[in-house]
Amino acid sequence: MRRKFVRQSLVKIHLLNWTVVIGSLGLCLLLLTVRLPGLELLGIAPNWLLIWVVCWSVKRSMVAGLLAGVTLGWLLDGMTNPVPTHALSLAVVGILTARLHKTRYLQEDFISIALIIFGMTILAEMIMGWQFAFLEPNLSLDKFVLTLAHQWTYHQQRALASAIVSSLWGPVVYYPLNRWWQHQSVNTN
Repeated sequence: MRRKFVRQSLVKIHLLNWTVVIGSLGLCLLLLTVRLPGLELLGIAPNWLLIWVVCWSVKRSMVAGLLAGVTLGWLLDGMTNPVPTHALSLAVVGILTARLHKTRYLQEDFISIALIIFGMTILAEMIMGWQFAFLEPNLSLDKFVLTLAHQWTYHQQRALASAIVSSLWGPVVYYPLNRWWQHQSVNTN
């Protein structure tokens, strides 16, 4: 009788955990479409999905970070233009964030998370710029270098504004999710 009760309570805990995970992800997806005053810098809003991928990947394996990045990239591609894909940049962000945690290069505090989000946003924007450069037809090496330089010039302001705004709003997403996951790990053990 006791085992059945313990099993039922664990099922409820896992169901509640996945409800919180999917709910937070849904909120981040919803925030992508909303432009609220004070959330933007130079017309650029935070990259909420990148923030969520970093928060998810900090305490998980590289495979979990990869899967989260690809899945959220495909969701974002479904909401926007799928060319160039967002899945590649978010997958790289998920893998590198998990790798940073595994090698103990990062502490789990607000400043570290904000710095990780800042760097990963710059990296994600660079990957998007590279994809735009590869979309150029009849691409030779000289044209590729010029196109890449043009893309970086174009994306530089956008990348920096997005990195600043995302890193400022990152702890707002990270803190409640981290507290929830810490609470869940205590309850399931």
